[in-house]
Amino acid sequence: MTLTVRNTGRLRSANLLAEDRCGARTVPVPVLRLRPGRDTEVRYDVPTDRRGVVPVGPLRVTRRDPLGLVALARPYGAAVPVWVHPRIHPLTAVPRGAGRSLDGRVDGVPHGSITFDSLREYVVGDELRRVHWRTSARVGELMVRENVDTSLPRLVVLLDNRVAAHPQRVAGVAESFESACEAAASIVTAAHRADLPVLLLVVAAEPAEVTKPDGGPDGALGPLDRLAAAELSADGDALRAATTRLRQDRLGDTLIFLTGPGGRDELGHVGALRGAYPSVVVGVFGAAEPTPPGTAGLVVVDAADGAQFAAEWDGVRRW
Repeated sequence: MTLTVRNTGRLRSANLLAEDRCGARTVPVPVLRLRPGRDTEVRYDVPTDRRGVVPVGPLRVTRRDPLGLVALARPYGAAVPVWVHPRIHPLTAVPRGAGRSLDGRVDGVPHGSITFDSLREYVVGDELRRVHWRTSARVGELMVRENVDTSLPRLVVLLDNRVAAHPQRVAGVAESFESACEAAASIVTAAHRADLPVLLLVVAAEPAEVTKPDGGPDGALGPLDRLAAAELSADGDALRAATTRLRQDRLGDTLIFLTGPGGRDELGHVGALRGAYPSVVVGVFGAAEPTPPGTAGLVVVDAADGAQFAAEWDGVRRW
């Protein structure tokens, strides 16, 4: 952050104290005896060692009388939020999802659209625009393209932000939740790079809507901004409600559930979604012991942090 303060008055500034706000700390700004028309500059680092929304500003200038008996403080400028996204770990493997054809089969497809399937002989009533003229010329009769309608694969990332799922604290911070946020950010980024639609959801309701000027429609936050602002919630019954909504809405075909050690006892609710979602993957962070294999019939990835999750994720062979 670079902050410049200029004395636009005709007199030398005296008995002035200034400080800028950066998160929970204050940064002193040297303005004592600033000459008319001159400016002073201060530079400092915004803390980005942990994800979050860091408020910066406003500048606060305090004027004191020569005897130091009276002080008058005045703010300058507005507070500006700095969005610190979670760390992103590169993922080489991304679930392709499943596409459903018209006859009910489930086929793995990298992209969804009207997809070519085969060629067949022309039948009266077929549209001429579907005729494959090159093949027709070669075989001596009209051949038409047979297509199947596949649904676009969609990844659904469900982040468990319940306090009960992340009971362990280090200096007041739930490291398992921070790791889950890093994993969510890594999956979202990998899906975007692979041109796969991805939807980020949280188990418990998010705090009051936060907007940013350069956000989406009406200032809506993107997934990485939402992860920067994500907080833990004390709503212990939120997982049951979230899985009910997912079962009813069927928002995609690959569900990725990211939780902490306290969420392993409730994986049965997630396992019940396998009928609605052909592929369900669970990431468990910060557990002292690995999750027993075959828990609720799910593919479970145990990891201590986001970096280990990325390594284990790329080793998964069955989605």
